[in-house]
Amino acid sequence: MRLFAEHGVDAVSMHQIAIAAGIGQGTLYRRYAHKGELCMDLLRNRYERFVEEIAPLLAARATSPALERLDSVLAKCVALLEEHGALLGPAGETNEQCSASDISRHFSFQGSPWYLWLQELFAGLLAEAVERGEINALDVSYTTDAILTTLHPMFYSFQRKEHGFSSERILQGLRRIYIDGLKASSAITGKDLAGSSLGANQS
Repeated sequence: MRLFAEHGVDAVSMHQIAIAAGIGQGTLYRRYAHKGELCMDLLRNRYERFVEEIAPLLAARATSPALERLDSVLAKCVALLEEHGALLGPAGETNEQCSASDISRHFSFQGSPWYLWLQELFAGLLAEAVERGEINALDVSYTTDAILTTLHPMFYSFQRKEHGFSSERILQGLRRIYIDGLKASSAITGKDLAGSSLGANQS
């Protein structure tokens, strides 16, 4: 964490980490296949706290509309990505970004416990929203994957750095598509329609 704070995550190599830790590079690689795994381990406690924060939030709003709870989780996810985006980036590297020798050891962000937990949570909330008539029938699994793809660290980083989108703009975009955009017609109020018309005029 000290090296990352001083030089930036991308600039620090596994060789530098091994030297700073006072161990051989081979020993480090036996524990962590590449920097993405190490970053995920550094964030393990933060992920656990994230789950602990979400659990009481959802419990307190158990009778609230499922879409409202989904909205709250999306906001928390964006805040987490914004707070720890630099560490999450290496964990989301694609095979094309890894050297040939690293491909076989590539760390799958999609296979991480946190990702799988979010996948189950989002699918459950979407299914509940359909059952309650908050949204029209849809492909829950596909929609869940679409949301998680938008929240992938590499995609989030691309939007922040390449497109210059603010975290608030990203969150609002998620809400327009996956909250307001999924609402069943019977659940859309006059206020919602007025807001949609205003947004269309502004764009």
